[in-house]
Amino acid sequence: MNSSPTYKKKLVVCLSRFPFPLEKGDKLRAYYQIKSLSEDFEIYLICTSEHVVNQKDLLQLLPFCKKIHFFKLKKGLIVLNLFLSIFTSKPFQVAYFTQNWIAKKINKLLTDINPDHIYCQLIRPAEYVKNYHFCSKTIDMMDALSKGMERRSAQATLFTRFIYREEAKRLKRYERQILNYFEKSLIISQQDKNYLIYPKNKEIIVLANGVDENFYNSNLCFKKEYDLVFTGNMSYAPNIDATNFISKKLLPELLKTNPKIKILISGSNPSLKLQKLQNKNLLISGWVNDIRESYLKSTIFIAPMITGTGMQNKILEAMALGIPCITTSLANNAILAENNNEIIIANETTSMLNAIDKLQNDSEFYDLISKNAKNFIIKNYTWKAINKELISILEN
Repeated sequence: MNSSPTYKKKLVVCLSRFPFPLEKGDKLRAYYQIKSLSEDFEIYLICTSEHVVNQKDLLQLLPFCKKIHFFKLKKGLIVLNLFLSIFTSKPFQVAYFTQNWIAKKINKLLTDINPDHIYCQLIRPAEYVKNYHFCSKTIDMMDALSKGMERRSAQATLFTRFIYREEAKRLKRYERQILNYFEKSLIISQQDKNYLIYPKNKEIIVLANGVDENFYNSNLCFKKEYDLVFTGNMSYAPNIDATNFISKKLLPELLKTNPKIKILISGSNPSLKLQKLQNKNLLISGWVNDIRESYLKSTIFIAPMITGTGMQNKILEAMALGIPCITTSLANNAILAENNNEIIIANETTSMLNAIDKLQNDSEFYDLISKNAKNFIIKNYTWKAINKELISILEN
């Protein structure tokens, strides 16, 4: 049977969230990976979900999957497991996504499917598959979550700082341990790989995020309405920090020289607190059906990322559309674009203001960054090329 040209190996993909809609980085990565992997593998998608998956979202994955199994997390068990985890060393977010009744269901599914390989995204669902030893397994760590939690603790209030620090310690320990259960491991950037404390760190494979060709190869055109734009999932703490920085640090300075400046903050799940930042110069749009509209209606993309880890898809997307990007070293260290040629690096308010001014008043420089940014993404960060590498990793 294995010699048949129509035979596809069975691949179980285990996720902590259903990978649609694409409002979060882990969902976007999983969706485009599954889409590509389905050409070479028979995909069995197994995932937990905080909500019932609706039919419309389910239909987005059905063409790429042989079977889809999702398990809605029980809220009462989430609370109970988080409480019980206080008395263990398990990270709180692993406890959040792990429920015994789901583990039993997944164990039965794995026996029935008899997969050739298991691909687990993030450490959150790792408990469900770590002890299955009848095939090889790959874990995609994505980010160094422990480092992100450390950075979050530095920005936290006195009340929450202890929780973030405790979670960072637990994550460090768990990241080091869980890697031993998987034959192969991936991470999103060299920067994140360096953050992990693991004896076999050199064996971890760096696999970046990408941008789909259909995203930037389009004839979409919009009138420029905004001077600056920032996008992202607005329930994600680093994006909240960046939005507050734009509103409270950048905007007051920009208004001194340009009282008519327009800034767009675009992305899902803005809290009421964030929505209150909105004024005549700053629009908080919430969810948009096609995020390209937000990019293309704007002149400059600004991403003052001061916390977080991983690779910022928002920056890749803006660059792919030829929108010049201003961001911090922290964000660009994962992308490795060339400063003042493909991207502009600015780490504090004054340098960001100077970068905005230069792009607004030097059309030659603007066009240079715009063209080089798009070429950089096409050369280095397309899903087609990245997923070709992923298929090779899982097959070998």
